[in-house]
Amino acid sequence: MKIYAITILLALVGSVTNAGAQITQRARDLGVPFEGTPGPLNSITDIKGVEVGYRTLISGEGKLQVGVGPVRTGVTAIFPRGKSAVDPVFAGWFTENGNGEMTGTTWVEESGFLYGPVMTTNTHSVGVVRDTVIDWQVKHGTPIPLEDWWSLPVVAETWDGDLNDINGFHVKPDDAVAAMQDAMRVQ
Repeated sequence: MKIYAITILLALVGSVTNAGAQITQRARDLGVPFEGTPGPLNSITDIKGVEVGYRTLISGEGKLQVGVGPVRTGVTAIFPRGKSAVDPVFAGWFTENGNGEMTGTTWVEESGFLYGPVMTTNTHSVGVVRDTVIDWQVKHGTPIPLEDWWSLPVVAETWDGDLNDINGFHVKPDDAVAAMQDAMRVQ
């Protein structure tokens, strides 16, 4: 059994949208010094076995109306060994500013292991995404057999309230499921 050491690195890379044209800047482009040479895609999916899926929610324009929009949010799923893996990966975590919420970190800190995906979403959707991950794992029998099984999924948040109707609770269980189901290795 091959065990890959992995560090959970959640980096927010800014993207700018201007009149329909999207320009994405990578951390290296902004002068962030990383050791090593990027893979062919300069992406987390360059790492063997990693699968990534996401659901982006965009609707509405104009002045904020809670429950209506505009909506600019979503959910991302990162499976360090792929969706069908049953073995954990070594894991650790670090907080940059002490303000962000990330479920499941106590177990990661105590055990040094991560089972299942790392999910990211907006601040007010952490709970629904966490619950959906557990439900998805129970229904799919992953990452481990269901007898005496429990789960503390890792779900991280980012504040998107300046762009999004964050109090409208637009991220639903179906969005988290879609992100996990659509996760794949980009070739």
